[in-house]
Amino acid sequence: MLLQNMKYLKKYFIFIIILIKMKKIILSRPKSLNNVVFSYCPGCGHGIIHRLVSECIDELSIREKTIAVTPVGCAVFGYDYFNFDVTEAPHGRPPAVATGIKRTNPDKFVFTYQGDGDISAIGIAETIHAANRSENISIIFVNNTVYGMTGGQMAPTTLAGQITATTPFGRNLKNEGFPIKLCELLSVLDGTVYLERVAIHNPKNIINAKKAIKRAFQCQIDQKGFSLIEIVSNCPVNWNMSPVDSMKWIEDKLIKTFPLKIFKDKI
Repeated sequence: MLLQNMKYLKKYFIFIIILIKMKKIILSRPKSLNNVVFSYCPGCGHGIIHRLVSECIDELSIREKTIAVTPVGCAVFGYDYFNFDVTEAPHGRPPAVATGIKRTNPDKFVFTYQGDGDISAIGIAETIHAANRSENISIIFVNNTVYGMTGGQMAPTTLAGQITATTPFGRNLKNEGFPIKLCELLSVLDGTVYLERVAIHNPKNIINAKKAIKRAFQCQIDQKGFSLIEIVSNCPVNWNMSPVDSMKWIEDKLIKTFPLKIFKDKI
């Protein structure tokens, strides 16, 4: 038994020595992501999404010409974490601001980073018209079904029966209407080029999410037009769940209302 363990130990040290000699980097922080600690709540999905966005920007070699637009809400902290130019927009107005930046600086790469309350409530007009005009911008839409920063109020994407700060007995469809499905809504517009809904509740879906983000970014680089990636994420604090349970809730509940799929691909 001792000899067998020694053999495994010897193989382990040989492997480590090979890696050191090769100077192989197993994992590193993306250049597009600042080396700071996130201030998001424990278990929040924004940190994962920030990294995916940053990795895609690095891999596409566009960091020096990237401009992000973030609004009011949890997304507002993007300027602390992204290591490229970030500008702020009034609540719901990032697509309009991004349109202005892109049209006056067509050589820049411009994307918005928005939550569900921002993009599908106060900003739904800006979203629809930017999509309909096929503005050559990219949108990262984080859907966690609540207003995260302001206390967990009902958002347009809140599920039927879901308890929030403003629906303590659950969302009543007769009173508050149905959850808005933004990808389905935008897919009927002629101006939309690429629309996909992904999730980040397990490694497989995180990998798929990165592929979708990178494809949407490439769509803009190739000057194809409007692209949007909806990312179904979690909000453990406002859902009153542990981070682990919130990930399971995405699988059990959210993606039944918000199915993961490509809704439009004209690339």
